[in-house]
Amino acid sequence: MTQVKIGVLALQGDVREHLRALASAGAHGMSVRRPEELEAVDALVIPGGESTTIWKLAVAFDLLEPLRARIKEGLPAFGSCAGMIMLADRIQGGIDGQQTLGGIDMVVRRNAFGRQVDSFEADLDFAGRGPLRAVFIRAPWVESVGADVEVLARAGDRIVAVRQGPLLATSFHPELTGDARVHSYFVEMVKEL
Repeated sequence: MTQVKIGVLALQGDVREHLRALASAGAHGMSVRRPEELEAVDALVIPGGESTTIWKLAVAFDLLEPLRARIKEGLPAFGSCAGMIMLADRIQGGIDGQQTLGGIDMVVRRNAFGRQVDSFEADLDFAGRGPLRAVFIRAPWVESVGADVEVLARAGDRIVAVRQGPLLATSFHPELTGDARVHSYFVEMVKEL
């Protein structure tokens, strides 16, 4: 597989920015809003935004169950910020009845770093790839992980990037920096699977 086709869930969030970063990483990106578009991709990016809104829109667009099914079948997926929340098996601070797609054995705390005014940038070591500028906007963090989850980055003592099998999640927004290393890491993951 030379060039992979990676969808970006286009319900909310930085869809264009993720598409641009995927192109920089050598992948063919496309927007995904319908189940038939989901079936046409080799992998999926779930952008940031607001996790309860993404959940509700996924239900409205008849995508929630198809997304869950593809992830359970092994579809590689990368979630940033709210996308991290969507890939978590368990969340803290969600609204009553809030659902996720699941797939990563972790507990994620919504809005853990604070409100919009508490947004910040920091340099991280992501997966041993040297310093990487990370943008945190109303970001979650990972409270705990299961034994099969690999921690890829921390901000201080907080877990902010993880991988479990074909699933990758960051609490920050790599699509906003112009540095495609996180997207390149994901594209490499997809090609290896």
